[in-house]
Amino acid sequence: MFKSKINVIVLAILVLLGINYASRYLFLRFDLTENNEFTLSKASKDILTNLDDAVEVTAYFSDDLPVDITKVREELENLLNEFSSIAKGKFSYKFIAPNKDAQKEEEATKEGIRPVMINVREKDQSKQQKAFLGAVIKAGDKKETIPIIQPGTAMEYAFATGIKKLVGKNKPLIGFIQGHGEPPIQELAQAYQELSILYNISSAYINTDTVDLSAFKTLILVRPTDSIPPPDLQRLDQFLSKGGNLILAINQVDANIQYGMANPMNTGLKEWLLTKGLEIEDALVRDTRCGQVNVQQQQGFFSFSSPVQFPYLPLIQKFPNHPITKGLEQVMLEFASPLNFKNAAGIQFVPFLYTSEASARENAPLRFDVQRQWTSADFPEKNICVGAVLEGNLVGNQSSKLIVFGDGDFAINGRDQRRQNADNINLLVNSIDYLSDDTGLIDLRTKSVETRPIEELSDSKRSSLKYLNFLLPMGLVVAYGIFRSSQNRRIRMTRMEMRVK
Repeated sequence: MFKSKINVIVLAILVLLGINYASRYLFLRFDLTENNEFTLSKASKDILTNLDDAVEVTAYFSDDLPVDITKVREELENLLNEFSSIAKGKFSYKFIAPNKDAQKEEEATKEGIRPVMINVREKDQSKQQKAFLGAVIKAGDKKETIPIIQPGTAMEYAFATGIKKLVGKNKPLIGFIQGHGEPPIQELAQAYQELSILYNISSAYINTDTVDLSAFKTLILVRPTDSIPPPDLQRLDQFLSKGGNLILAINQVDANIQYGMANPMNTGLKEWLLTKGLEIEDALVRDTRCGQVNVQQQQGFFSFSSPVQFPYLPLIQKFPNHPITKGLEQVMLEFASPLNFKNAAGIQFVPFLYTSEASARENAPLRFDVQRQWTSADFPEKNICVGAVLEGNLVGNQSSKLIVFGDGDFAINGRDQRRQNADNINLLVNSIDYLSDDTGLIDLRTKSVETRPIEELSDSKRSSLKYLNFLLPMGLVVAYGIFRSSQNRRIRMTRMEMRVK
């Protein structure tokens, strides 16, 4: 009997040791998240299984970091482990802790990994600690540096695109149309940085016949301010008739908040779009869900600026299920014009960008009044379309795609390189990927932990819940007290009856 128990214990230990040893080589985990957050996409698997050259990742992560940062390291290690198992020997990785060795710290700095200062608490005291949270991807003599990996970022996208950038061949060519007052590519710095991973990017001049437009997979026309001559529009038609793809980001109304005026513009694109069944109105949308502007105010001898809600800056927070908007959380538009589709034969209209449930449109010309007191009666409409895809026989018999935005400024950094909202950039880059990319990496760019905002409640429901939270615990205590009192009285009565008997 005693020997059989020892045998069982020894067998169990051997099984556990065997499982532990096998787990070093067989990686398996279950992803129970709603959007398969921790499951590798087909695009990543395709990149890894088609590696011709060996790829090595060196992750520089400091030790003894706070729990949330340590979690990032664990997630990265799991991701790289999966990469390694899929690449079948063509992918390797290692972790280095630079904070324990001055030579390693110097090596990390030379590789382009910037140390960051993070706040930690030790013995009830707050202090700052230098930390390395970056990685370097190497393939042959080429390398790609990820200076910092922040919690909640799209980690898989960063590494998959980094590898793709090193091993990719024959990147598609996309062109930003120039020659009609459009901003130069330098004023779209954030978008350029994202797009340069998968594409060769060039300026495209459609006002000369010497440029072969068929070399471009997609053309992008952003915020033209000059009239576009009919021959240039004909060249766009020729491009579409051969299956080309086009993105238009248009300011149909020229709005200037400093002068408080907005007037319609005439670039020729409005009439050109009507031939495809799409109307862009000489109007601006207003939305209760909107951005803010700073207003200078004077009180006595003092002047100060205060933020004011400005309904002409619609904040888009609800998106339909579409590849272009997948994973986006918030896009800020500036003076957007509504889009209306007029049912053209052979063309499919797919809107993907709407205003909120309380919005309106206002015809131009118009004057802005930043001090205006808005009421709910000023926003009688809902879900006004400001971004859509046209697909089908736009020109001729060959299918092509055209994406139109009713705002031309949403992805422009400008000459002063002002930082744009990340999802604004993702919206433009996703649109280009949707038209140009065949690798599937579009699904990865916005693949990160999503914010789950608290649902907005009406005032009456909020008040009901507030009083319920306040009164319910007290009611339960009183009810329990009455129950216990009744129970004790019944016990006393029973004991008294027993004594009498």
